Amino acid sequence: MAERLAGGNVALVLLANALATGAGLTALILTLGSVSGAHFNPVVTLSEAFDGRMSRSLAVAYVLAQTGDALAGVACAHAMFGLRVYSCSAHIRSGWPQWWSEFVATAGLLIVIRSCSRSQPSATPFAVGACIASAYWFTASTSFANPAVTLARTLTATFAGIRPADATGFIAAELLGAVAAMLLGRWLFYPAPDIS
Repeated sequence: MAERLAGGNVALVLLANALATGAGLTALILTLGSVSGAHFNPVVTLSEAFDGRMSRSLAVAYVLAQTGDALAGVACAHAMFGLRVYSCSAHIRSGWPQWWSEFVATAGLLIVIRSCSRSQPSATPFAVGACIASAYWFTASTSFANPAVTLARTLTATFAGIRPADATGFIAAELLGAVAAMLLGRWLFYPAPDIS
């Protein structure tokens, strides 16, 4: 919709996408948090499994569901706007600034989730929505920060798309960002027990 209404103003398209994504994500987390723990992102799920708060088999099932749901989301969005169900993106998103952006955005998202969930759980949905909306603007990549979303965005020729050949670099950066956040989170939020 932003592309159709912005008259070619890319900044306006980006602003509209950022606001819609942040608000929509907040609403989804508030709505589905009690159902699935608001697991929409494989790196969030893998982080939970890494910390022993979720079994590996459940984590695998969630990642498969997240990926399938992301692909279904593309088809749903395309249907609303009369576009082909799937169409490969030609939007080039490659290079170190893009990959570094995905690393930073993913690590930041996981730190926000971990910190808020620990100290202010009721604020977590709003913090996550704000984090994602702001990361549209402070990253060169427009912050996918989600491997399932990265795959899904290869199947849209809209503003949000990413060329399939570029997805591997994004996903690798997202996974590395997740590892960095998990390690940093253990240091920041789970101090060693007092042995005195």
